[in-house]
Amino acid sequence: MEDELWLTAREAADLTGVSLQTIYSWERRGHLTVEGLDHRGQKLFRHLDVARAEMATRSKAKRVLAPVA
Repeated sequence: MEDELWLTAREAADLTGVSLQTIYSWERRGHLTVEGLDHRGQKLFRHLDVARAEMATRSKAKRVLAPVA
């Protein structure tokens, strides 16, 4: 769609406050899908997909770090 926001890996990392390596890790683990390439050949991700990947990984981290009662 033309009205969607597309992000490079660096932009996605800056937006979510994680490292560039984390973005590539999300991609490798299947949390994030490359949707295309920009004019320089850099991978592009949909903004909504980046937000979903962040939410999915952060919610898993909270479950792991929760104290055991």
